[in-house]
Amino acid sequence: MAKGSETKVPMPTQDPLVRVTNFSEVATGYGEAEARTEAERCLSCKKKPCVDNCPVGIDIPAFIAEINKGDYEAAYKEILKYGSLPAVCGRVCPQESQCEATCLRGRKGKAEAVAIGRLERFAADWNLAKAAKGNGSKAPAVSLTGPKVAVIGSGPAGLSCAGVLADKGFAVTVFEALHIPGGVLVYGIPEFRLPKAIVRQEIAALRDKGVDIQTNVVVGKTVTVDELFERDGYKAAFIGSGAGLPIFMNIPGEALNGVYSANEFLTRVNLMKAYEGDASTPIFKGKRFSVVGGGNVAMDAARCAKRLGAEVYIVYRRSAKELPARAEEVEHAHEEGIIFKFLCSPTEILGYRNPDNPRDPKNGWVRAVTCVEMELGEPDASGRRRPIPKKDGEFTIETDSVIMALGTSPNPLIASTTAGLKTQKWGGLIADEYGLTSRDNVWAGGDAVTGAATVILAMGAGKKAGLAIAEALSGAKK
Repeated sequence: MAKGSETKVPMPTQDPLVRVTNFSEVATGYGEAEARTEAERCLSCKKKPCVDNCPVGIDIPAFIAEINKGDYEAAYKEILKYGSLPAVCGRVCPQESQCEATCLRGRKGKAEAVAIGRLERFAADWNLAKAAKGNGSKAPAVSLTGPKVAVIGSGPAGLSCAGVLADKGFAVTVFEALHIPGGVLVYGIPEFRLPKAIVRQEIAALRDKGVDIQTNVVVGKTVTVDELFERDGYKAAFIGSGAGLPIFMNIPGEALNGVYSANEFLTRVNLMKAYEGDASTPIFKGKRFSVVGGGNVAMDAARCAKRLGAEVYIVYRRSAKELPARAEEVEHAHEEGIIFKFLCSPTEILGYRNPDNPRDPKNGWVRAVTCVEMELGEPDASGRRRPIPKKDGEFTIETDSVIMALGTSPNPLIASTTAGLKTQKWGGLIADEYGLTSRDNVWAGGDAVTGAATVILAMGAGKKAGLAIAEALSGAKK
């Protein structure tokens, strides 16, 4: 590919027929030659519009210039000045709607934007590979002797906030409800998109800074926010507990065996490895799965079900044009044989019942889902055309399992056990632009505030709150 090519260097991937039989990473990453060729495409813009559209403000032309020179360690260090999880962001951030959306290379004629995410991943992976051999670049060690700060949740918002505070010398403790840190990075995103070894290495880098991470601590039950302040001496707290409460359709049949929320299904697959033969909590492996929804979580659930050996349908009430999932994830789903049923919506989940044998093991399990065809009307509050049921448009899909991937909302536990903490009607914590809540010295960010969103937006909120906490505890004004 010639210098200044109009198209991105393609990302190497596993063959679709092979990858549906395993959970190994689909995209295998750039090598040095591919990375440097892609880096040459960067125009090194003076105004840097890509930086303006990055939620954590990475100096993108600066790190790409280092890759172009072949100094991959310098590229990694440049990224670390702004964000603490580059190997994660390089894989799962929606660059096409953020930094790459404003790339001047992509806005000139018919050229494609520079593959910023792929280059970030390359720099991070290069360093992680060196670190595995004991000679990778580490963030400089800091003496964490400042005031104590509690970070609730070890997902992207919490980890980002903890990283900022540790860099400034605060004594940070992260409290995680599950037995493994990482939040949605470990329970929600499949191995084939984000290998868990990568998450462990990124978390290890935070621990190297001196961040204390305590697992199996359910704030609001094991310990309250008030106790963290009054008993344990914390001077500030950041709530980055995410949005893990699943949303259902409230249609008949949702209580049948074989109906999952996407959260439960993905947690069982990703965190508990329930698909393995010797799993202590095995998952039901049906012959046909129907996934309701069209976002990234729906794609993740569908592609996991495919790897369990099932025929998989995605049932989405709008058209392909309105799909909110990343184009790359939709493309991969198509390649892997996922069947898309557009413009249809479930109205009832049908269960199996054998009237002649009440002990039939199939009784109470899903056997089909009834759907209605839709047509698109005028745009709704989201700006997308509102789906309207067609008259006489009902049909049935035979299926063994239904996965509801309709979104999530914040768990009310922390809000219900913390006096003075105000929430939206739908459960999100109310916070200002810096993340400060209605409770003194309590900040919040990420999905706990906005509802389910992206990893990088959560990281941006965690970073902003971390800086605000540091200023507040240092006696400075915002």
